[in-house]
Amino acid sequence: MLLGMGIVFGFLAMLVVAIRTMSSVVTHYFPEMPEQHPAIKQTGEDPGTLAAITAAVHQYRKKHHKHP
Repeated sequence: MLLGMGIVFGFLAMLVVAIRTMSSVVTHYFPEMPEQHPAIKQTGEDPGTLAAITAAVHQYRKKHHKHP
C-alpha cells in the first residue's frame, strides 16, 4: 500500500513540475501580444437592436396572452 501511494505521489509531483515547466516555456516564447485594433467603445445599446427586442417581446406577449 505504501509503495502504491508513493508511486502515485511521485507521478503527481512529476506532473506538477511538467505543467509548471511547460507554462513557463510557453509564456517565455509566446508572450501576450497587445491588441492591434482599438477597442470598440459601446456607450449604450444600439437603437435598432433595442427596437427589435422590444418588438419581439411585444409579439410574444400578444401571442401568449392568457385570459384569467
